[in-house]
Amino acid sequence: QVQLVESGGGLVQPGGSLRLSCAASGRIISINAMGWYRQAPGKERELVAVLRGTGSTQYADFVKGRFTISRDNAKNTVYLQMNSLKPEDTAVYYCYTDAKPDWHTRGDYWGQGTPVTVSS
Repeated sequence: QVQLVESGGGLVQPGGSLRLSCAASGRIISINAMGWYRQAPGKERELVAVLRGTGSTQYADFVKGRFTISRDNAKNTVYLQMNSLKPEDTAVYYCYTDAKPDWHTRGDYWGQGTPVTVSS
């Protein structure tokens, strides 16, 4: 199985920055994509950013120019640098990966979530 462990969430003032990290571990043959979703209270989970194995990235419109996703392939770790944070960015941020734990299996795996609160 694939395990994801997030870190880096917390409380930050509007305009501030945070860097989230997510490390994948366990039996991993290959990783097709890693990314971040978020879920605010009373809302559905939504895509924030994803980085595919091809190197291409996809960002939600509401974070373009403010958030940057990156990955350390050697460590199977994905990062989300969040700048110019706004109160509406407050949510639980979930790491996800599309990975193969063996040659016959491919699936989506999720972290436990890390809360981000943007407030003065």
